[in-house]
Amino acid sequence: MARMRKGGRKVYRSMQGKQIDMDMLRKKNELTPAVGNARVNARGDELGPGGQIVRKREDIIKEYYKENPNAVAEQEPVSREKQQEAVQEPESEMQKSVKSKPKTRAQSKLESSEDWIEDDDGNFIPKSG
Repeated sequence: MARMRKGGRKVYRSMQGKQIDMDMLRKKNELTPAVGNARVNARGDELGPGGQIVRKREDIIKEYYKENPNAVAEQEPVSREKQQEAVQEPESEMQKSVKSKPKTRAQSKLESSEDWIEDDDGNFIPKSG
């Protein structure tokens, strides 16, 4: 489906060429109960017996943020300067904490090449004499 914007609304075109306005479709089915056992409608209201609204979505959200004061209801946009500062700081910390990898036995043997020499086949043999 190709997506087009019409005055800030999402309009999709199906394979058959039909235009589907997703925002209108969402509004039209806002009070329709959701499929499954979630007991909510498409809007997020809790439903009781017979599909009656027990608690509105706004009340559920207010209650959640009252019980969870550290949760962020809305985030403020971060300026580009703050983003760049945040990105630059970890790089300098990473450079400080870079450690060399532990050496394997083969590497340590190669480093002590005073006792070993390489033959024509590329094998290391003990130095004699």
